[in-house]
Amino acid sequence: MEILDRRLSDIVTTIPGAPALLRQLDIDFCSEGQLSLSQVVSSKDLDAEQLVEALKQLQSSEQDSPVNWTEQPRTRLISHILERYHARHREQLPALMFLAAKVERVHARAAGCPQGLTELLRDISHELESHMMKEEQILFPMLAGGIYPNGPINVMQDEHIEHLQMINRLFSLTNNMKAPAGACNSWRTLYQNLEEFADDLMQHITLENYFLFIPEEISENTSCCGSCQ
Repeated sequence: MEILDRRLSDIVTTIPGAPALLRQLDIDFCSEGQLSLSQVVSSKDLDAEQLVEALKQLQSSEQDSPVNWTEQPRTRLISHILERYHARHREQLPALMFLAAKVERVHARAAGCPQGLTELLRDISHELESHMMKEEQILFPMLAGGIYPNGPINVMQDEHIEHLQMINRLFSLTNNMKAPAGACNSWRTLYQNLEEFADDLMQHITLENYFLFIPEEISENTSCCGSCQ
């Protein structure tokens, strides 16, 4: 299948670096993951040839063939989410909070200092940990057992919206992760790692909304937005 014909949700969960590229082009793949790239290109008047070439370059750097998650057992997708995202977020957030506290303390009087970033990261960590625990203890075992519980899934999707709002606050507070001229290594590293975390979380949300949370009997429906019941 040509890249232009692929859904955004498929692209961002199979091509390394695609989340960052699409985000920089103001493409909301978390909310519009059901759309094809060609639909988005047309609606935003983007250069299709240039975008496809950029995605192909990212795709060519892959070590392994991308996994088509619509064809994989739900148990494999759950294992992937647990290992690639849940475990990774639990590593990322403590390190980010430590570095943010350092930057806020040392550069408190500097222009552009992200005052309040550490507190925001604590809130994100608390909310995300609660969310992941509910998935691990309640929702994932049900899905792995062939049960599709509409109520818990709706709750998780509502919380995804809240997580994305927190990510937007991160970008707003950090000037879109752009450190000021002359920023120290810690400050630049903080923003680089924050950007990686944000892209990981958005990719995580996309994978759940458009693949894991789709009932198996309609998982092949390319027009489904991830909230069909």
